[in-house]
Amino acid sequence: MLFPAPSVGGGSEDKKFKEMQRNKGFEPHGPQREVDPRLLRALAIDLQWFAAEDEGRTEEPSEYKIRKAREEGRVAKSHELVGALVLLMPALVLLFLGPSMFTTCLELLRFFFTRLTDLDPTKDGQVYEIFISYFLRLALPIMLVALVAGIFANLVQVGFLFTTKPLTPKFSKIVPRLGTYFQRTLFSIEGLFNFAKSLVKIAIIGVVSYLTISSKFAQLVSLERANLWTGFTVVSELAIRLLITAALLLLVLSVPDYLFQRWQYRESLKMTREEVKEERKMYEGDPLIKSRLRQRMRELLSRNMVANVPKADVVITNPTHYAVALEWNETTMTAPMVTAKGADEMALRIRKIAEENDVPIVENKPLARALYAETEIGDIIPEKYYQAIATILAHVYKLQKGRNKKAV
Repeated sequence: MLFPAPSVGGGSEDKKFKEMQRNKGFEPHGPQREVDPRLLRALAIDLQWFAAEDEGRTEEPSEYKIRKAREEGRVAKSHELVGALVLLMPALVLLFLGPSMFTTCLELLRFFFTRLTDLDPTKDGQVYEIFISYFLRLALPIMLVALVAGIFANLVQVGFLFTTKPLTPKFSKIVPRLGTYFQRTLFSIEGLFNFAKSLVKIAIIGVVSYLTISSKFAQLVSLERANLWTGFTVVSELAIRLLITAALLLLVLSVPDYLFQRWQYRESLKMTREEVKEERKMYEGDPLIKSRLRQRMRELLSRNMVANVPKADVVITNPTHYAVALEWNETTMTAPMVTAKGADEMALRIRKIAEENDVPIVENKPLARALYAETEIGDIIPEKYYQAIATILAHVYKLQKGRNKKAV
């Protein structure tokens, strides 16, 4: 059983990083010229759209940053997937409900044409009600299916998310930033990918249209000699086949688009080392407050030291001069914590309580002396003792497991 070593941030890494920046030419050299601030604002380029490594954002985004971005409505989502499903599902509805919808349309025309001389829209309000009823029978199935398809496509990608933050007006977005616009749309990986995606979409629609129409070209030419119903049937069949085939191919195209959007989203959330440190400070709190909290915790543990011994996993003794009780909870602790310690009479008392509560007692003179001298109640054991404590705990757990088997 090995305990994870705590992360240690060193100033040397920061110095190396800053020196690396100087070597790469980040510090200005030579005489500086004043630039019109209006020009700078117009040509301002948001570095968020460059590669993360180029701007020092090499660290993976934390859970806090991902959660905050999600609360703001910033999620990885492919609009191509939404568009493809919204196109495909209504097309399938048209395919299956087309005959009944056509019948309804004929009823609508027959009703109004047979009553042209009897109905007066300016006096008879039922005309509007009848028209709305027919219109809903025709359009409502398609509208509902398109709505459900759009909601489903979003739920599949981002889950349930409701936030009004994207709707909050930001006056900074009103001012045009030409540099950001051209850099994002033309000179970035996202811009190049979107350009290539547009070309593929045009190619898909063009090829599908050509193949579909050319397969029925002879039949289309002969429609000039056919009746109205035959022409309507052929053209509608051709149109629905074209819609479904194009929608299926666009749905396939949305898969790589979604993968790219996820990659680009993670890249945009990457953090610099300074941001990681600031976030760690925010989570762990100010060092002064942490030291006060630790002091308070030590005081509480010292008062309840006798009550903490039965909860310990092991007591390491000298055997008579020192005694140190350790508790280890894998889910809440990074390493075992000192919950009680004492010398001479207090050591004997800790040992007696441990024996009364069946807490394992391990005799290790150097380790007991070192832990007593270098730790306080409530402290996590120093990293240099991880291996020794891990060996002791592994032995203790093995003995306890054997006893439990015998008891069963």
